Amino acid sequence: MIFGIGTDIVQVSRMTALLERYGERFPRRILTGDEFREFSASKQPAYFLAKRFAAKEAAVKALGTGFKRGLQPCHIGVGHTERGQPFLEWQGRANELVRLLGVGRGLLSLADEKDYALAFVTLLTEREDIRSDLKSGERALNPHKLPDNGSEGHGLEERG
Repeated sequence: MIFGIGTDIVQVSRMTALLERYGERFPRRILTGDEFREFSASKQPAYFLAKRFAAKEAAVKALGTGFKRGLQPCHIGVGHTERGQPFLEWQGRANELVRLLGVGRGLLSLADEKDYALAFVTLLTEREDIRSDLKSGERALNPHKLPDNGSEGHGLEERG
């Protein structure tokens, strides 16, 4: 059964501007360790970042949480199968949330074209108690009422 669907589009020039302004600080803040190593070897770093950022945004939209309650972009990674198919990797707070919410498999599709990168995420669950309430549009287990770990924000603000 579908838990949630999310999509996001990112303008590549936005990533170019962020790289020019912040250098490696921006990718270090949003990428997992494995992703940063891939980014460092990438011949098209702005496209790499645009696809990764779109995937992370689409994933939190599918989760229904956004980047709140301690969840940061670096907690969601993108890997690839031997055939090149992308998949989501949950780390840290993201791993806690998908377990708490009962999310099983996550399906990810990525695309880019000259000026834009696009990501589409479908999250699946086996739990029967996770279903849409047709009147309120909220899930039976509301992700916005999850326990807070004391941290707010999307992880892009300055860290001390």
